[in-house]
Amino acid sequence: MNDTFLKACRGEEVPYTPVWIMRQAGRYLPEYQAVRAEVDFLTLCKTPELAAKVTMQPVQRFGVDAAILFSDILIAVEAMGMHLEFSDKRGPVLGDPVRTKSAVDRLVIPDTEDSMPFVIEAIKILRSQLKVPLIGFSGAPFTLATYMIEGGNSKNFLNTKRMMFQNPGLFSLLMEKITTTVISYLTSQIRAGAQAV
Repeated sequence: MNDTFLKACRGEEVPYTPVWIMRQAGRYLPEYQAVRAEVDFLTLCKTPELAAKVTMQPVQRFGVDAAILFSDILIAVEAMGMHLEFSDKRGPVLGDPVRTKSAVDRLVIPDTEDSMPFVIEAIKILRSQLKVPLIGFSGAPFTLATYMIEGGNSKNFLNTKRMMFQNPGLFSLLMEKITTTVISYLTSQIRAGAQAV
């Protein structure tokens, strides 16, 4: 296995600077487009064999030093109980934005193995096939909070700012739930075989 990336992560001396790209699998790859033409985005994320396939495409094409698990940062948010859709024109759309205490109270801290088994399975498939390390990932708590509060993408984050300044206790409660979820999610990815997150 090419472990140059992992050695560099540990601060060890390496013969060259390892290369990986944050959004390795995506619109720019024709082979990704071929897969994507057959299924919608969420189905791609939730089908372990397909997620593994598109994770490996840039590794095979470019010979990068690490693979990045193909998924979406909002998968964990959906597991917390929010309805998630992807619109070709608007991007991710989360139903019923979280802006009240009752909305925060309704959110669950999911068990990754139960609510996102497809992520764990994709990691296991990849570890059996990859010749480079696998990077798992999650959205950062603040980023996830903005999507949850805004209901999707935002240019000005007015609702997020409103909650932070007018109801900091509620914002803190939301951040605690999200942070606990992210820790659990990343821990599960590491247990399944992700070598860096």
